[in-house]
Amino acid sequence: MEYSRHTLDNGLRVLLHRDTTTPLVTVNVLYLVGSRDERPDRTGFAHLFEHLMFGGTPRYPDFDAVVDSIAGESNAFTTCDYTNYYMTFPADGLPTALALEADRMAGVRPDISGIRVGRFSEEVLEVQKRVVTEEYHQRYMNQPYGDVYLLLRPLCYKVHPYRWPTIGADIRHVQEATMEEVQDFFDRYYRPDNAILCVAGNIDEQETLRMVEEAFGMAGVRPDINGMRRYPEEPEQREARLLEVGRDVPNDAFYMAWVMSDRYTPDPVSGRPLYYAFDALSDVLATGHSSRLYRRMVQEEALLTEVNAFITGDMGPGLFVVTGKLRAGVDFATAEAAVREELDRLAAEPLPDREVEKVANHYENTFVYSQYKASDRAYSLCYYEMMGDVALANSEPEHYRALRPDDLQRVAAMLTPERCCTLRIRKLKIE
Repeated sequence: MEYSRHTLDNGLRVLLHRDTTTPLVTVNVLYLVGSRDERPDRTGFAHLFEHLMFGGTPRYPDFDAVVDSIAGESNAFTTCDYTNYYMTFPADGLPTALALEADRMAGVRPDISGIRVGRFSEEVLEVQKRVVTEEYHQRYMNQPYGDVYLLLRPLCYKVHPYRWPTIGADIRHVQEATMEEVQDFFDRYYRPDNAILCVAGNIDEQETLRMVEEAFGMAGVRPDINGMRRYPEEPEQREARLLEVGRDVPNDAFYMAWVMSDRYTPDPVSGRPLYYAFDALSDVLATGHSSRLYRRMVQEEALLTEVNAFITGDMGPGLFVVTGKLRAGVDFATAEAAVREELDRLAAEPLPDREVEKVANHYENTFVYSQYKASDRAYSLCYYEMMGDVALANSEPEHYRALRPDDLQRVAAMLTPERCCTLRIRKLKIE
């Protein structure tokens, strides 16, 4: 994947990728703000802004109508670390799309009378607060296992802001948000020097860069009220934690989680980021019917109806999670002991080379298909630029190819019983 990289005078980082095999273009804007940047008493703001940014501006009161006018589609998502907005449309809609995205970034500006007006209206704020509240109830409180991360994250983290999910620790934080707090959050984080823009698709790169400079010049440099962001370091866990709750769910379920490395910390032996070994280990455990936990716990011993292992993929110290749904008559202790046995075996015995190779093949296959469309590549370029190494958009599979069995052994040994946080969700018995 070829691309060019530029930085505007106002600090906006710009990536351009030309793909003449498609008639479409994607504009992707990634803001370096996620739920970890929120105040503990005002959580859920990053996600609230994902909604607010579609609420229109003084220049473009109806955002969706403008997108429709260029036959486009747009959406966004929020993570712990960043918020991503994307829009895809036929190539001739590029000037309009850039103007629309630049306007969303522009912040306060003089209205027609010369008076500076805020970016958001009270009406839009109230509407989106209700929308987010409804999402909270539908997706988190009224779905089986919906509140898992409202329970698991604060069990695993005691000081780090990963201790709440993107919806927030308490929906009242969003419900009580004031216009002043919202405007301050926008000024602090929705700045050109805190954003990455990628334009990918059927474009002329030189002309596109000219249009980007013209459109985003309006999003001028603002006083830096952000400064260097530092997040509290999570203290080392020295004792296992357990939380058991009853819920109206189809099956008993367990979630065993460990705080793992961040995206960058190197393995002291190999020098490669530990992140890749943790990710590969999760695949060895529970990706596919030939994985260790699936074979043992679903097929052979019939302890579980389903099993999964994954990492949360955060920039900071994320979670390594093993989860399963119990078959009727199986108790939590038996299932959790089986997971513990497999982890101990992985830490003690070298993996066959074929298992590590299978994981690398699986990742490379997923990686290639994740960049099938120009819109996928636009997001990918923004993501790796945020990581600090945009070249990984082409080369990240090499990190998985470089893994050796002892790399996975070392991270398996880090998943000790005293560092484990276990959430048990017990099916309520209906009397």
